[in-house]
Amino acid sequence: MHLLILGLLLWTIIHFLPSVAKCTRKSIISKIGIGPYKGLFAILIVLSVVLIVFGWRSIEPLDIYHPQSWGRHVTFLLVLLTFILFVAARKATNIKRFLRHPQLTGLVLWSIGHLFANGDNRSLILFSWLGVWAIIEMILISRREGAWQKPEPVSVKNDVVTVIGGCVIYAVLLIAHPHITGINLI
Repeated sequence: MHLLILGLLLWTIIHFLPSVAKCTRKSIISKIGIGPYKGLFAILIVLSVVLIVFGWRSIEPLDIYHPQSWGRHVTFLLVLLTFILFVAARKATNIKRFLRHPQLTGLVLWSIGHLFANGDNRSLILFSWLGVWAIIEMILISRREGAWQKPEPVSVKNDVVTVIGGCVIYAVLLIAHPHITGINLI
């Protein structure tokens, strides 16, 4: 349990740094430079994910509640939408005209979806934490960046490519899921 919580704390602190500790961030950048700062940021994020995965896998799951049988189907749908939104965050799409934070919105959907399918202690900690973190992060980023300037419309082709890309990532991660979490979905 300690590894999971340590990984989640590291993830949260590193991501909140640009919004809640601007002076600390600037101080670090002035001392080591922007390139090394980005490298350190990336290394710490990877470390946090490794801690989360190993922490998750080390916890013996204890049921807190019993999900409904249909929860698994809701999870599959919400996770598919998650990866479409993840791809949309990196491209010029019409999705960004409706969602200011598509990637973080996707993470909230991912978290909610997993809570529909999993009722154990480790799931409750991981998915609740990351869902709440994503909501707070959206608020902090919006506050930091000010008023939202909606992007101009783009070709529907961009949206089609985004959906296809999200589906491909979804399929790959569906296959990789047992290797990451130890849980086979297929």
